[in-house]
Amino acid sequence: MAFSFDITARCPSTRARTGRFVTPHGVVETPRFMPVGTAATVKGLSTPQLAETGAQMVLANTFHLHLQPGEDVVAEAGGLHRFMAWDGPLLTDSGGFQVFSLGAINRINDDGVVFRSPRDGSRIELTPERAMAIQMALGADVAMAFDQCPPYPATESEVAAACRRTHHWLERCAACHTREDQALFGIVQGGCFPHLRDESARVVAAMDLPGIAVGGVSVGEPPEEMHRIVRQLGPLLPEAKPHYLMGVGSLREMGIAVAQGFDLFDCVLPTRLGRHGTALVGGERWNLRNARFKRDHAPLDPSCPCLACRQHSRAYLHHLIRSEEMLGRSLLSLHNITTLLRFTTAMAQAIREGCFAEDFAPWEPGSAAAHTW
Repeated sequence: MAFSFDITARCPSTRARTGRFVTPHGVVETPRFMPVGTAATVKGLSTPQLAETGAQMVLANTFHLHLQPGEDVVAEAGGLHRFMAWDGPLLTDSGGFQVFSLGAINRINDDGVVFRSPRDGSRIELTPERAMAIQMALGADVAMAFDQCPPYPATESEVAAACRRTHHWLERCAACHTREDQALFGIVQGGCFPHLRDESARVVAAMDLPGIAVGGVSVGEPPEEMHRIVRQLGPLLPEAKPHYLMGVGSLREMGIAVAQGFDLFDCVLPTRLGRHGTALVGGERWNLRNARFKRDHAPLDPSCPCLACRQHSRAYLHHLIRSEEMLGRSLLSLHNITTLLRFTTAMAQAIREGCFAEDFAPWEPGSAAAHTW
């Protein structure tokens, strides 16, 4: 079989589990953070640097790769893995998030979405069939179904219409997806309406696809709403499939989600923070522009094995960021991704050792105490 998912350990007091997601390009050990490489590159990092972080699976984006360089160019190169020189597992988003993020330049109807290109203003029509064709040409290990991600806030009727389209589009995606070495994941929507989330989970789970994702979170809703959605949906997702929480990459939220049985996460946060001079250290965000780092010659994080922490001081990183040097942004991005990957692998270790509930799920009802990682 090209794909399989096996649960290898469980936390007895939460829904947390470790797993092995086998793909044609390797195994993803879960729970695991997945760096985002929107345009076939994780911003600021070379492929060897990315591998050094501990990354096992990387994301790329269907919509943006369709715009530049075009899926035909990627296919001519031998597929996305060869094109970006990454030989591990890859996942491509469907362009559904751009239905949300580029709402000012698109029109949605039951057939699909018509965009005005952010590059040249030309007309771009994205339908479930087109999204699948592009992703099959790109050749990632996992393709995401085309969905409508409603904004926050949205009315119940607006979210219900988005759910209806998402479910209909999922059927169309499944009907035309024919690449056997590529797994198709469906996406649960429903906004902040519990009954719509319940219905969407039921419909998507019934498709019996190789994996299932939860979308429509981290789109502006209060953190408490995200936590509620995660706790509601965790028990409703098919136990034997990998569970992917889309667009989430903060330590607290990943801890809460892993406690509810989620396995995979992605977010642009680590590289975005890095490009703006911010490092993730000990669960905090440090602005390296701050004058307090000017004469601080200690490593950024003595416990971190990344290049930034092994070879450079806080003072040097402060200098690079204040001087607007590209190297500083690259080093902080490298460190931030390493931090999130270390966090998810530490959660996996805690699950295996039976201490996850005490160490990583302090926000769950009845858990022991707050934990600073």
